[in-house]
Order: sequence, then structure tokens, then C-alpha cells
Amino acid sequence: MADVSIDSLILKLHDVNAVKFGEYKLKSGLLTPIYIDLRVLVSHPALMNQVSSVIYQRAKEENLQFHSVCGVPYTALPLATIICSRNELPMLIRRKEAKDYGTKKMVEGSFCEGDTCLIIEDTVTSGSSILETAEVLHKEGLKVTDAIVLMDREQAERINATTAQSVRKFILDNNTFRPKKTNGSDAPVPKKPCVEPKRILSYADRAELPKIHPLASKLLKIMEEKQSNLCVSADVTSNKELLQLVESVGPKICMLKTHCDILKDFTEEFSQKLQAEAEEHNFLIFEDRKFADIGNTVKHQYEGGVFRISSWSHIVNAHAVPGPGVVKGLSAVGKPLGRGCLLIAQMSSQGSLASGEYTQAVVKMAEENSDFVIGFICGSKVTGKPEFLHMTPGVQIKAGGDLMGQQYTTPEDVIHNKGSDIIIVGRGILEAPDRLEAAEFYRKAGWDAYKRRLGQSDQ
Repeated sequence: MADVSIDSLILKLHDVNAVKFGEYKLKSGLLTPIYIDLRVLVSHPALMNQVSSVIYQRAKEENLQFHSVCGVPYTALPLATIICSRNELPMLIRRKEAKDYGTKKMVEGSFCEGDTCLIIEDTVTSGSSILETAEVLHKEGLKVTDAIVLMDREQAERINATTAQSVRKFILDNNTFRPKKTNGSDAPVPKKPCVEPKRILSYADRAELPKIHPLASKLLKIMEEKQSNLCVSADVTSNKELLQLVESVGPKICMLKTHCDILKDFTEEFSQKLQAEAEEHNFLIFEDRKFADIGNTVKHQYEGGVFRISSWSHIVNAHAVPGPGVVKGLSAVGKPLGRGCLLIAQMSSQGSLASGEYTQAVVKMAEENSDFVIGFICGSKVTGKPEFLHMTPGVQIKAGGDLMGQQYTTPEDVIHNKGSDIIIVGRGILEAPDRLEAAEFYRKAGWDAYKRRLGQSDQ
């Protein structure tokens, strides 16, 4: 096929409604007068061939070296298929989820460890889909050095692609452009700029919000003062080791997450020592109890029993499965003590059912109980209301998973790309040769990602 002109391709994309005018809200919350939807290409094979040709031309122009090609699921898959078929290149397919039968592979196709794979993507906003694909390929032993993207929505930090605004300008300036007169949603808006997104509030700004829970405000102030959004998950089994861990990493953290029921020698005296450490090193205690019963039962579990959790833990969490009664039961105990609760909106384990409509219901429950619920355990930001905190477990510098179904993500992905507030790190610190050094490493990684989210340069 002859080289395809970008200009002619832009007009063809507009003709098939792959480029639309109107007012559209992107996933990031930004309002834009142009919307790019390349999923319609599957119904226009000639145009899909041309788009594939443009992508492959760019690979040749850049003299990229690679053994195979992988399209980011799902829109880029047919583009990668065409590129590989026409140019007789090996293609790999990245699964979004592993099968629970057969080989359970995350990457399908034939390859050797150390091979270089080129990633193909149709559009990019933050670049997170490309990073996720690269992480999966890397875990399988492949190298990823380059990615080619057809269209940049102009929200990523750096991307080598045609930008949304250049597309918009070309279509509006080109005398062959004729606004469609269907329902008006494709009418040109040449003088209407993109609406600027709201300023991202800092932790300090959010701590002063009029509707914020006092405990959430306190935690945000600690985070700002210590320049730390790190919570260490203290999954150890003895009082002595837990206190040794706290004495070491206490200055680096904003919060300590405990599992009191795995401690083989828990005592009330120990809980008092733990509170003293929290006071000395200025962090909050979060008991990861995951309450999930009727209100009357969780009330007794929270205030009584061997652990008397409400007497020493600033924060607890709960599943929303039992309904609002679980929050009311916990609130009856914790609210008079100034405690707070996190609702589990998403989980980091593979195959978790906490997603979709369930997550939406959790957010609604939190909004209706904001006098006690201060935020969420989640994989990414689930609400735009800044008075709620987002905390993400399963964080490690190297993304991937373990044999028990735990899925790991990086501090950069969690804080900068997915908009969470606090990284919860367990084995990345507990299994390190030097726990203090590892804690500082994660503290800095999380804080640097937060600064980038605010648009601040690294110091």
C-alpha cells in the first residue's frame, strides 16, 4: 500500500465518526469539544488498513528494532493483527485476565525470553494501558522499549503521536469539512476551547475542607507534615517484631496497617505500647479487620472480645455486602471515640467481585455515612469528592502478582495514574534486607508520584 497522508486520514476518520465534535467528558473528568473513538474502525476495513499502514510507517521511520508486536486490548488488537499479517511479523496477545483453566497464560503466542516486543495503541490519555501491557510482557520475560500510538489525547506527559488539538484544527481549517446535520452533536465549535480541569487539591488543601471528617483531616495533615503517603502493612505474627518494625519505619509512614488476629501473643499492654509509638512517631493505626456482619454483631466485635479494637485503632474497614447496617453498628462504637471507617470498594486480589455496580453502591453508602466513613480501600480513585481518602493495597515497585492471587501495582501507577492517596506496602518492605531503607524508598516514590500529580517538578 502507498504511504498514507495523515491529513487525508484525519478527514476519513471524521467521515466515519471516529472524530466527533460536541461537548464530551473524558475519563479524566476533562471536558473537550473533540472526541476520538477509533473503535468504529472495525466496521471500516479499508480505513482500518490505512490506519495500520500509518502505524507501521512510523515504526520504519523510527528504525525501531523488535521481534514481535502486541496490541493493547481491545481496539489496537485488529490493528496489530493487520500489521503482523501484512508484514509477516510474529504477534502476541496480552490477556486482561488469566484463564482459570488450561495454561492460564497472560500472553498468548510464541516467543523467547529476552525478545523485544513493540506495543501498538490507538489512543492514549495517561498512558496507563500501555504501562500495564508492558508490565505483563515484562513479567513473561519480554523486553519493551517502544510503543507507537496513533492519537494522543494530550493528557500524557510525553507521547509521540498525532495530538487531538492538531486534528481538531486541521478539520476545522480544511475547506472540505462540512458539519454534519444529524442531531447537532457533531457541529463544529471552533471558538470553544477545552474546559480546564479543576485544580488538583493538595493534601493540605483537602485537610481544610469544611465537610471533611476530623480524622481524615488529621491524617492528611500528617501526610503533608511528614511528606509521606506510605502505609506499612505490618503482617507479622509477634508483638515484639511488630514493635521493632514500628520503631524502625515509624518516622517514614503516615499510617500503620495491622492484622491483630494473626498476632500469637496479643495483649492489652501491647496495644497500649502500639498507641504510644503512634503518638511518638505521628502516624495513625489502621486495623484491617474487614468487618462483614450484621450491625449488632460487628458492634460487639469492634468494642469487645480479646482485641477491643475500638480502644486502640484509629481506623477500621468494612465490606459493604451486609448493607448499611454494618456501618451503623461500627459507627455506634467508633463515632463517639472520634474513629473512622474505610469501605472496601475494590480489592487487589485477582478475580475480586468488588467492582462495577458493587463499587458504585459502596460509594453511595460512604456518602450517606460521611460522619463516620472517611474513605475507601480501592485500586483506583472511585469518587471525585475530595473529602474522601483513597488507599490502595498491593503496592510494590515491581508490578505483578503472587501465587495466592495478589496483584501488585507500582507507587507511580497508584498515586499518579489512578489518583489514589495512600500506598499500602507489605512484603516490599517486610521482606527487604533493610526495612528502614525500603520504607524510605517507598516513601519517596509515593511522594514523588504525588508531586507529579499536582504538576510539581521533582526537587
